[in-house]
Amino acid sequence: MRWLGKWYVDHETMTTIATDLEGTLTTGETWKGMAAWMQAHGRAGAYRAFFYRHLPGAIAARLGFRDKRAFQDQFMAAAARLLAGLGQSELEAVGEWVVTNELWPRRRAEVVAELQAALAQGQRVVLCSATFQPMLEAFARRLGPGVVALGTPLELVGGVFTGRLLGPVRSGSHKAEQLRQFLQGQPLAVAYGDTLADEPMLELARQAVVVYPEPRLRQRALERGWRIHG
Repeated sequence: MRWLGKWYVDHETMTTIATDLEGTLTTGETWKGMAAWMQAHGRAGAYRAFFYRHLPGAIAARLGFRDKRAFQDQFMAAAARLLAGLGQSELEAVGEWVVTNELWPRRRAEVVAELQAALAQGQRVVLCSATFQPMLEAFARRLGPGVVALGTPLELVGGVFTGRLLGPVRSGSHKAEQLRQFLQGQPLAVAYGDTLADEPMLELARQAVVVYPEPRLRQRALERGWRIHG
């Protein structure tokens, strides 16, 4: 038994399953939930100004003129500043709101049910996502008791969010490294993902499952004999 942060980890008796969030467990998007939250809480003007500043980059990424994942990470780091000044409890409330109104209603019920069945069998589920930590923790609570959330952490000073991230956005190789540190050298049984950015995490698992994958990841899955869902 090891103590790791706020989690007790019993590697000898548990099988670990890791999963991405957006696109894998839900078709909802955190940034859309944040936009809706700001509109519902008197901050619509601030979000509109932010959105239009980043619209040219979004169009360029969609058209393939710049790296889509790199833009998404930059967009998330910038979007975090919209929540600057909120306290811990307020951030948790935002996370619950985003999950309740955007992420959970658009969950992929069949994949969620598969993970909940694994939880019922005593397996451990770890959510690994670029999503901000408060939102990811809120989704983890919906998924089931004991689900671990490894998201993009936010910097709090004196209990107040500074608007800065604690390190890089946890996508791609950063996501895989965070999971590797959590596992502490222990095996990963299964990993779920939906985009090529999830490949470093999928490669850590004995069994990889791609969920409604983008074309490039579908091709990788076919080449490697990974399970394809959807």
